[in-house]
Amino acid sequence: MRLAELNENKEAVVSALSGDNRFISRITSIGLTPGCKLSVVKNDKNRPILVYSRDTMIALNRKECEGIEVTEVKE
Repeated sequence: MRLAELNENKEAVVSALSGDNRFISRITSIGLTPGCKLSVVKNDKNRPILVYSRDTMIALNRKECEGIEVTEVKE
C-alpha cells in the first residue's frame, strides 16, 4: 500500500521507494529507507501527511507519498 493510504495512529515499515533519482536521494536523506519503521501522526484530506520515524517528525506532501510503499504492522 502507499503511505498516503495509511490511517492515523497506524505503524508501518517502508517496503520500497519508487521515483526519480532526485526523489529517492531526498527521501533517503531524511531517513526513510526500506526497512525503516514509521507511524502516521496526522493524515487529513488534502493536507501534508505527518509521520514519526527515527525520533524525527516528518511532513510529506501527498505526491511524495505516492512513491513510498509501506507494509502495515499488525498489532
